[in-house]
Amino acid sequence: MLSVPESVVRMQLAANGEAGRAWLAELPRLIDELRELWSIVEIGPAFEGGCVAYVAPVLCADGRQVVLKVNLADEETDCEADALAVWNGDGAVRLLESDPGRGAMLLERLEPGTPLAAYPDRDTAIDIACSLLRRLWVAAPATHQFRLVTALARQYANNFPAKYVEAGRPFAENLLDTAVELCRQFAQNDAVRIIANRDFHLGNILAARREPWLVIDPKPLVGEPAFDAAHLIRSLLPDQIAKPEFERLVSTTASRLDLPAQRIAAWVFVRSIENALWATVTGMGDDRWDVTCAQAAARSFHLL
Repeated sequence: MLSVPESVVRMQLAANGEAGRAWLAELPRLIDELRELWSIVEIGPAFEGGCVAYVAPVLCADGRQVVLKVNLADEETDCEADALAVWNGDGAVRLLESDPGRGAMLLERLEPGTPLAAYPDRDTAIDIACSLLRRLWVAAPATHQFRLVTALARQYANNFPAKYVEAGRPFAENLLDTAVELCRQFAQNDAVRIIANRDFHLGNILAARREPWLVIDPKPLVGEPAFDAAHLIRSLLPDQIAKPEFERLVSTTASRLDLPAQRIAAWVFVRSIENALWATVTGMGDDRWDVTCAQAAARSFHLL
């Protein structure tokens, strides 16, 4: 019997409702089909730690020890294989096979696979992450299927007010108004179009043999680099957010990435508001921490 990590089950049911329930029910059949398609002879226990996809080590008939990943295809996951194909193993895990119809990929197995989040020197870990991020900021192909950051910003601007009401007005209205205005500004910025990654953080960078560190699990879009730098900042912040530490982290990261600190902070603000609304509606995450993060960005970089 297929064993799916509890974190994946919880996320699928909370975030995707009936679609998530249906995907979980279909998963054993999908994996049986993939066994035949890719000549998989053995599937190990699924990796723990993730919450979106089914990911497990597998052995193929030709002796390859690789990783099987199966996603519920949605706006965040449906172009993951496309981004990995563009990067072609340069700074990221190598894509070996993909089946878009089933939301499935065979991936290079990264060993020892220790996440960069466990690295003992946090400043060095941030240096490593920023170096990888700069390598992955490649120009998007002339024709592509990636969603645009500008389109996402426009969607946020249009949808935030209704979600704010649905969530029970969980924070001060001036935070909502600022987020909407910033999103309208972001929606106009289409001058830089690199492949961005909305889920870039230290936990998605693993120790490997082909390179010391490689990125996994991208959620790609095309747009400005500050978009994904903001999620990196959010993932680095402690539970208790102090203004001096927030300013230092944003400024240092901006310097390493050669980006305006103000722009990164504005995206930190917007992504925190978006996550606060999502967390309140789904019951997943900590909406209070997200609001505190948005307030820290606003105070530190005079966004209100």
